[in-house]
Amino acid sequence: MTQGTHTVRSYDEELRRLENLIAEMGGLAEVQLAAAMQALIRRDSQKAFDVAANDERIDLLETRIDHQAVSLLALRQPMAQDLREIIGALKASSMIERIGDYAKNVAKRTAAIIEYPPVPPVQSIARIGQLAQEMVKDVLDAYLARDLEKAERVRERDRELDALYTSVFRELLTYMMEDPRNITPATHILFIAKNLERVGDHATNLAELVYFIVRGRMPPDERMKSDTSSYAVTEQLLQSVTKDGEGDS
Repeated sequence: MTQGTHTVRSYDEELRRLENLIAEMGGLAEVQLAAAMQALIRRDSQKAFDVAANDERIDLLETRIDHQAVSLLALRQPMAQDLREIIGALKASSMIERIGDYAKNVAKRTAAIIEYPPVPPVQSIARIGQLAQEMVKDVLDAYLARDLEKAERVRERDRELDALYTSVFRELLTYMMEDPRNITPATHILFIAKNLERVGDHATNLAELVYFIVRGRMPPDERMKSDTSSYAVTEQLLQSVTKDGEGDS
């Protein structure tokens, strides 16, 4: 963020305060996401409960950022770069709040999964969670440093996350078809996988926001998605029906 460039020092201080709130909010979201994944892998119900309970702190920070940004818009009437910085903070706080919500949802699903025997695909989910955490950390660093190269690398990794999600989706469908008793815990895992995939989407949106703040426009190329889970459902169900038909002949 540009600092020390305004004739009114308090204006720079207000912009810096807004930046600090975004940094604090982003740090909390990172901690929440990491804790939610630890709760899932360790089957730790207390940690899962703590993650769900701590989500309110992120919500409160979003409210503070909204008030601060609106106040700056009303009182300072910013233009050009300053306007993009403030609008960017509003958008970033909303995206970070959603990341916190997804972490909370992972924790809630974890509390339900613990009631069932361990599901093997949880280890595959751990890989998705690790990648999502890396994307969130890197994009927050890119946002605070206005680092376009790091932001672009986050955008590129979204395809890797989508591919992992599709792979886990197929694995879980197979697991459910093999034994109906697996359906309930595997369904919870499916929702967790989708929450983590959406975390990656919001990290990518933040990366594009960095581009907007620095360049004044969105990235010229639309990112490609690699989530083919909807096709995976159709394909595996068709395979299941075909096998059942062969068995009847």
